[in-house]
Amino acid sequence: MAEPNLVQFRKGVLELCVLALLEHADAYGYEIANRLADAIDMGEGTIYPLMRRMQKEKVVVTYLVESPSGPPRKYYRLTEEGRQNLSRQKAAWTGFTRAVNAVLDAGQDGTS
Repeated sequence: MAEPNLVQFRKGVLELCVLALLEHADAYGYEIANRLADAIDMGEGTIYPLMRRMQKEKVVVTYLVESPSGPPRKYYRLTEEGRQNLSRQKAAWTGFTRAVNAVLDAGQDGTS
């Protein structure tokens, strides 16, 4: 079982991770969920509500693609707003992680 803080960290970066995945290629929900389950241990139950919210906020759009093994799959594609959102979130994440790392590393060089 994950530590409570780790669960919150994962939830906090989930949208950023989804945007980053979609920056490279459109994907369907199950594919996104599997990739994030492997990368940051987040399951489908967390992904789908986020995807619905992102669609409502027009960060992503959807389209259907016929599947050779079942019903059509709903694919997600970043909108221009989604690309701008990703850019803003990447910048915020970079600044935030630098600040956190500076705090974590403080005192290791003999200063505090």
